[in-house]
Amino acid sequence: MARRSGVLKPRGIRLFARALDALIVSSIYFAIQNAYGSPFGEVHIAITAIAILVFHLISEATGLYRSDQRDELRSDVKKILTAWLLVIPALLLSAFLAKKTDELSRVSTSVWFILTPIALIAARVIQRSVLGALRRTGRYQKSTVILGATPLGATLIRQIQSAPWLGLSVRGVYDDRTLERCDPECLSMVELLGGLNRLVEDARRGTIDLVYIALPLRAEPRILRMIDALSDTTASVYLATDFESFDLLHATWSSVGSTPVVSIHETPFYGVDGWLKRLEDLILGSIILAFIAVPMLVIAIAIKCTSRGPVFFRQRRYGLNGEVIYVLKFRTMRVAEDGPDIRQAAEDDPRVTPIGRILRRTSLDELPQFFHVITGTMSIVGPRPHAVAHNEAYRRKIRRYMLRHKVKPGITGWAQVNGWRGETDTLEKMERRIEHDLEYIRNWDLLWDLQIIWKTVFSRSARKNAY
Repeated sequence: MARRSGVLKPRGIRLFARALDALIVSSIYFAIQNAYGSPFGEVHIAITAIAILVFHLISEATGLYRSDQRDELRSDVKKILTAWLLVIPALLLSAFLAKKTDELSRVSTSVWFILTPIALIAARVIQRSVLGALRRTGRYQKSTVILGATPLGATLIRQIQSAPWLGLSVRGVYDDRTLERCDPECLSMVELLGGLNRLVEDARRGTIDLVYIALPLRAEPRILRMIDALSDTTASVYLATDFESFDLLHATWSSVGSTPVVSIHETPFYGVDGWLKRLEDLILGSIILAFIAVPMLVIAIAIKCTSRGPVFFRQRRYGLNGEVIYVLKFRTMRVAEDGPDIRQAAEDDPRVTPIGRILRRTSLDELPQFFHVITGTMSIVGPRPHAVAHNEAYRRKIRRYMLRHKVKPGITGWAQVNGWRGETDTLEKMERRIEHDLEYIRNWDLLWDLQIIWKTVFSRSARKNAY
């Protein structure tokens, strides 16, 4: 078998990443303790060991050390933040049970909690940059071929060639079909190296590292035959399937017993991601509630003094999985509609009270919904909940409308910070809102939530069309 040269061993890189993360966690705590003039005693050594152990266990569970250059950096950032955010309560609980909290400096420990994930992310960025730079020069690249001169094969080739830092070098494509039946775009980018038998021969010689099977699903017999034949080689084999044609919503692989399945429509908030989202809501929601308690009292008094009626307005909305929930808001209108016919607020709507106009334009009428965040019926970020009457009307007109209820409704959302809020006097406006909601569900991560919260407060587009 021919010798493969110039390929970085993934096992060595992952071992280095684990050791580097452990070094970062420990060295930062040690440096901070020294900077504050505190001795690094047995308690600090124990805390550091627990932190490293918990971080590595969670990182293994989330697949942080199984990822490589082909995964997005954003995915690694999310996994690092997830692991570290779960390390913090584990450390606090350990110190409490051991009755050692009085031996830990609140300042130095808090600084450690903040600086460590930043350093871990920075190290991952540098590691990727170094590997990417080496791979751009042609070193440490994996010999890659495509099985199937198909439109999907052309897409794979185009994406690999546009990202040299992935470390993949496409040698060509293999296909048994005649040139007339092959995808012309695919053949215009790489050479047709031969048929399926030739692929197996080349793989057996050890000159191929990766094989991407890009055949259509209807070619299952050929796919199975090729997988079986390639099992007699050391090439890594990947099955590329054009699942995008199924209009996926947060697709993930799982299994039913021993049968692997892929989700078509699913919530992103299962398992660790669900815990992270809930932790985000509890921590940020509690902090925000502490800051807005006095302003909410002032707003309540102002509403009561300027118009007749209750301070709060409750309306039925659809929550997670389409269940009906009651959403609390500051009353901004002279009416409290919650029936089968509800008219949306429009510009210069006479039903809106003078102070209600200010509250709606600044979104301060939404503040009571932070109580829903703490109780778990809503989230800080998510698709904005619509009145039940509007849901029933639009679900019949807009395809995939109800998929927005695969997650908890939010006080703010991706659609809102992009200006798609307020009156939907045309079907197109609601369609655009739903597109943004589904985009958020497909691509959710913690950093995006923080970005949306920031834009809600500081971006002008977040207040666009607020009547």
